[in-house]
Amino acid sequence: MMKAATVGLQGLEFKDIPVPEVGPYEVRVKVQAAALNRADLAVLAGNRHGAVGGAGTVMGMEWAGVVDAVGNQVEAFQAGERVMGSGQGALAEFAVVDQGRVMPVPVATWTPAQAACYPMALNTMHDAVITNGGLLAGQSVMIQGASTGVGLMGLHIARWRGASVVVGSSTQAFKRERLADYGATLAVDNSDPHWVEYVLAATQGKGVDLIVDQLSGRVANQNLAATAVLGRIVNVGRLAGTHFDFDFDLHALRRIQYIGVTFRTRSKAEVAAITAAMMKDLWPSLTQGGFEMPIDKIFGFNEVAAAYEYMKSNQHFGKIVVQMG
Repeated sequence: MMKAATVGLQGLEFKDIPVPEVGPYEVRVKVQAAALNRADLAVLAGNRHGAVGGAGTVMGMEWAGVVDAVGNQVEAFQAGERVMGSGQGALAEFAVVDQGRVMPVPVATWTPAQAACYPMALNTMHDAVITNGGLLAGQSVMIQGASTGVGLMGLHIARWRGASVVVGSSTQAFKRERLADYGATLAVDNSDPHWVEYVLAATQGKGVDLIVDQLSGRVANQNLAATAVLGRIVNVGRLAGTHFDFDFDLHALRRIQYIGVTFRTRSKAEVAAITAAMMKDLWPSLTQGGFEMPIDKIFGFNEVAAAYEYMKSNQHFGKIVVQMG
């Protein structure tokens, strides 16, 4: 048996549940640290996130630890290896995931808490900025919601790609002040009605070539106005709302490619391909210590409920991590 933080009828519950078995293409990890993500809050509230959700669901989607066992078809990993990855059930003593979601820890000196901060941010933003966003050197980009862990990785990847202008947004001044340290050349408050004007001024009136949008909702039409003719908007999150009035005429006038992405409807093979593409591009920089991810606060396993309450307060910059054991 193992201890796990689960969704209960009255919120978070700790339960003793069976240690998960390993399938032929799966890896079982003894979890040492897990990083929190905003999607966790929806699951904890009783909602579903793709196939994940409902009473009894083991919380957490991102972890780092040591390989405990591998399936008989797994060749890339072996017991005792330090790894990090994403997948259901991170907030438990052991987690089992498909091998395509697992990565070696790229820097020997990283602690488990550091390593746990990277998997979802790396895959999400490489897929959004490079694969779907098609960002090229010399182009301009905006990351909506840039002070999250995923958002900060978007800034890093944009600068790695050679973007000429990198805009990051946050509604909180103390967060905007720190965005330059992670690659932003301009920080804007997306609750300011004039933020589009600032983006246009930074791009000589053209607008950015790419917006990676973690917000949608109230900023959807402003995004259209801030995007260049023939630009792209990649929708990766809906933190500001899933529904809003949409200016279809402005979308057509600017001939914008509007691309929606999510991991919830991707197959295991698709996720594995995303991981492989990201590692091919970014691993050389990662192994040299690039793409720093700040940890805002570390909680103990018995403090998971407090960690989620802290996330709800929206006062953190970067990642919130739960240290196991």
